[in-house]
Amino acid sequence: MFFLIFGLVMLTTYTWVGWRLTRPLEDGSNWRWVLIGLLAGHFISVFVSFSILRSLDPAGWAGPLYWVAYGGMGLFSLIFTGMVLMELGVLGVKASDFWRENKVVPEDLERRRFFHQSANIGVLGLSALAGAFGVWRARRHPSIVKVEVPITNLPGELEGYSIAQISDLHLGPTISGAFMRRVVKSVNELKPDMVAITGDLVDGSTTHLARHVEPLKDLSSADGTFFVTGNHEYYSGAEPWCRTLSDLGLNVLNNAHSVIRRGAAKLLVAGVNDYRAHKILPSHRSDPAAALAGAPDCDARVLLAHQPGSCLDAREQQFDLQLSGHTHGGQFFPWNFVVGRFHPFHRGLNAWQKGWVYVNRGTGYWGPPMRIGVESEITLLVLKRRQS
Repeated sequence: MFFLIFGLVMLTTYTWVGWRLTRPLEDGSNWRWVLIGLLAGHFISVFVSFSILRSLDPAGWAGPLYWVAYGGMGLFSLIFTGMVLMELGVLGVKASDFWRENKVVPEDLERRRFFHQSANIGVLGLSALAGAFGVWRARRHPSIVKVEVPITNLPGELEGYSIAQISDLHLGPTISGAFMRRVVKSVNELKPDMVAITGDLVDGSTTHLARHVEPLKDLSSADGTFFVTGNHEYYSGAEPWCRTLSDLGLNVLNNAHSVIRRGAAKLLVAGVNDYRAHKILPSHRSDPAAALAGAPDCDARVLLAHQPGSCLDAREQQFDLQLSGHTHGGQFFPWNFVVGRFHPFHRGLNAWQKGWVYVNRGTGYWGPPMRIGVESEITLLVLKRRQS
């Protein structure tokens, strides 16, 4: 159903942009067919890349196709946004022209055609520049974000306890093991007490991507690395991935928990499967209560959950801190202004009940290799004592 709706939305927007770009062109212009061919070819490439994502190695011939498909998605998004803003601007100018003697929008057919052609070229040019900037920003190394998390009556033994969080790397189509190695190096330089990976690590099967995640075995921390699944693990084969990551030494928390001790103090780290995992793998239904089953009383409790919305299911368990990802902070304009409408929290540290939800903006990116207005990040969260 998702892909049907997605396809209809894509078809509608591509058709509108095609009409908007070709409308000012003269009848019989060769540019009309060039534009239609480019839009149609890219539309097809997106669905072809989706269909082969789990069956072909991105290091092979499919690699360039992924770059064309996903890079083109980002560029098309910018063009579509620019076209919508331009159309709204033209409507506003036409409305103001109603009261003017000297019209801004030409009434002569040829002059009006030139006006629209110039506007279209402007949108295409600005979109290309913004897209190039976005690719440069996305391919840079993630920023290190340090956050202090005040927790009520935190024992002295846990004061300053640090958690390095990475999320949403999306290794696969356009991100390789080389990027993973750089991320591991940066995390190790932080010298954290614990590492948390909050899902969407991969976009592809273990057959083709296992070697790209191998650097994870080199992660170094006092209490180990903990992993929870994201929705993209279920598109890529969650059970094989959980086994592969476990073999690399990661603690895979499928509705499970672990207790970390610092002297007499105890820190509980629980993890739930993705919020919608049961729609693909019923046995992996997200269950915060099951994640706490048999857990002892602890001085602080941390929940790893890919989607911020898991805080709604875990409200009865009242965790002191939930670490999530999934939203990418919107990733690039204009979606960074829209994403907040679909999630209870979409970036940064947010107060929730008596604790907190931290949403990582993504260490990598999904789909379009592009970031505009939203930085990728590796987060270092430091627990601090707050008096009740």
